Amino acid sequence: MRVVVAMSGGVDSSVAAALLKEEGHEVIGVTMQLWPRDAANGRGSKGCCGLEAIDDTRRVAFKLGITHYVMDFREVFAHRVIDEFGREYRTGRTPNPCVLCNRRIKFDVLRERARELGADFVATGHHARVESNGGTCLLKKGADARKDQSYFLGQLTREQLRHALFPVGRLTKARVREIAAGLGLPVAEKPESQEICFVPDDDYAGFLRDYLPQDARPGPIIDGRGNRLGEHRGIAAYTIGQRRGLGIAAGEPRYVTAIRPETNTVVVGTKEETYGTGLVAADLAWLAIDPPEQPIAVKARVRYRHPEAEATVSPLGNGEVYVKFAAPQMAITPGQAVVFYDGDTVIGGGTISKQGR
Repeated sequence: MRVVVAMSGGVDSSVAAALLKEEGHEVIGVTMQLWPRDAANGRGSKGCCGLEAIDDTRRVAFKLGITHYVMDFREVFAHRVIDEFGREYRTGRTPNPCVLCNRRIKFDVLRERARELGADFVATGHHARVESNGGTCLLKKGADARKDQSYFLGQLTREQLRHALFPVGRLTKARVREIAAGLGLPVAEKPESQEICFVPDDDYAGFLRDYLPQDARPGPIIDGRGNRLGEHRGIAAYTIGQRRGLGIAAGEPRYVTAIRPETNTVVVGTKEETYGTGLVAADLAWLAIDPPEQPIAVKARVRYRHPEAEATVSPLGNGEVYVKFAAPQMAITPGQAVVFYDGDTVIGGGTISKQGR
């Protein structure tokens, strides 16, 4: 079959293309240009979809002997991902742009382009798996537990999942690099990027100051009793659970416990005060089950590197659910994704809309 592979210039997506070609499929590599070439301070030159990625992907495509296109997604990416990124920070939330990009760009806009090219499937280099179970596609964790990326895919729709392929999900990262080296791919030893693709150097606060200069307003940092401890440099520079970079002097470590955009205030407290036992989630996607009508037991993850925790998910009747944890969890953060698991199967996921106690 004909498959479009979203090639980001990294080893995972490069090996994904190689594996699909080896299986006999017609592979079309697509690199999405997402960030302007003339972006301020050189932004857009690196990252998973920047200029460096385009150059690397062209070399890989030549080596594999596959067709390769660079597609201009700058306008739609700015509208559907970057603008949302800014809006969320403006309201005191901490968004996950990779989750947005997967749902709104890779498996939506790119999939439409793939259909125009006569391809029914979009493949990526994510470490996750898709398995069929009685006609239902299930999203599973990647075989390499240390690299599992199912968390970033937990808000795909069932329709999107039916047209998704993750060829490296059954492999360890070490094996992926071995395959790339054996094929002589120029990205075999390329380091992994841990940055948001449009925020090189991981300086999201600096990016937001440039992108939303009107919102970089200083304001008070207070404790839970309302005592002023210092001044912040704009609420977009802070996230729940943050300890470093607060710029305040206190007798013991302080962590961000709340962000109040209505008063432009950052609240700090002890580490214990960052813990909560519940959350409300919205914008839900259910992959393995229909939307539950009764409470269900799950393992839930509230950040990518956060360990899964036992929880009960209860429907609220308005398209939202309440998630109650068996034990308190640190830094439950509005704007982040929450993903529900049953073993290695993703049940579904949503966006944290508020903390609960």
